[in-house]
Amino acid sequence: MTEIAFLGLGNMGSGMAANLVKAGHIVRGFDPFEAAREKAAQSGIKPVTSVESAVSGAAAVVSMLPAGKEVREAYEAHVFPAAKPGTLFLDCSTIDVASARAVVESATKKGFLMVDAPVSGGTAAAQSGTLTFMVGGSEAAFAKAEPILAKMGKNIVHAGGPGTGQAAKICNNMLLGISMIGTCEAFVLAEKLGLDAQKFFDIASKSSGQTWSLTSYCPVPGPIPTTPANKGYVPGFAVAMMLKDLRLAKDSAKTAGAATPLGQHAEALYTAFADAGAAGKDFSGIIEFLRNQKP
Repeated sequence: MTEIAFLGLGNMGSGMAANLVKAGHIVRGFDPFEAAREKAAQSGIKPVTSVESAVSGAAAVVSMLPAGKEVREAYEAHVFPAAKPGTLFLDCSTIDVASARAVVESATKKGFLMVDAPVSGGTAAAQSGTLTFMVGGSEAAFAKAEPILAKMGKNIVHAGGPGTGQAAKICNNMLLGISMIGTCEAFVLAEKLGLDAQKFFDIASKSSGQTWSLTSYCPVPGPIPTTPANKGYVPGFAVAMMLKDLRLAKDSAKTAGAATPLGQHAEALYTAFADAGAAGKDFSGIIEFLRNQKP
C-alpha cells in the first residue's frame, strides 16, 4: 500500500484524505488543530503532530493549505527537508500563480516532481470523491499525479505547465462568482415581478439563461433540493472562500494587465456581504443581500 502524507485536514482536506484511505492508501494526516486531527482519525487517517512526521517515508504528499504564504513556508521549511528522494508533491490549495510556480520551481531544482492541482466542487464533492482537479505541471509530474488525483475526483484536467492549474481555478471561480450574482439578481427580479421561483427555474433552466449556478447550485429553496439554499445557506462554499478567490483574480488581472470589471464588481459585492456578517454563509446566500438592496 502506498503511503501518502496529507497536510491540511479542514472541510475539504478531510474528505479528500478519507477517499485516499478508502482507495487503500496509508494516509498520515497533519493539521495544526487537534480537533481536525481527531475527526480525521475517524475516517481511518493516521493523525500526526508535525509535517515532518507525515512526510517522512511517504511516496506522495498532498497539501490543502490556506494561502500562498503557508504553502511556501510548509514546503521550504518542512516538506522538502523531510521528503525522501522520488517523493511526488501535489498542492491542491488555491493560491496565487506566482507562489505556485515558485514552489514547483524549487521542488524541481531539488530533483522532485510536483503539480499545482486546485479543486472545484466544494465539500460535498470532496466527500464523495467527485472533485474536478485543474492541474499544472510537467507531463511527467502529471502522469505520476493523475492516479492519486483520480482517487479523489472524477475530472482531472492537465491545464499546462506549472501555475496553470491555479490560473484555471482563479478564472473559473471568478466566472462562478459573477454568474451566481447574475442568477440571484434574476431570481430577485422575478420575485418582485410576481413570478414564482419554481416557474422561473423551469423556464430559465431550459432557456438561454441556463448556468451551473442555476441548474446545479440554485440559490433559492426548492428547485434543487440538495443545494445550500435548502439548508439556511450553510456552506457548501463559504463567502470567505469565494472572496479569497475573487481577490486572487483581481490581483492576477492587475499583474497580467487584464480588464475584469465584472470580476471586480463581484468582489466588491461579496466584500459588502461578508462585512454584513455573512462571511461564513454559503456564497449563494448573497441573494439575501441583494433582496435588501435599493434600486
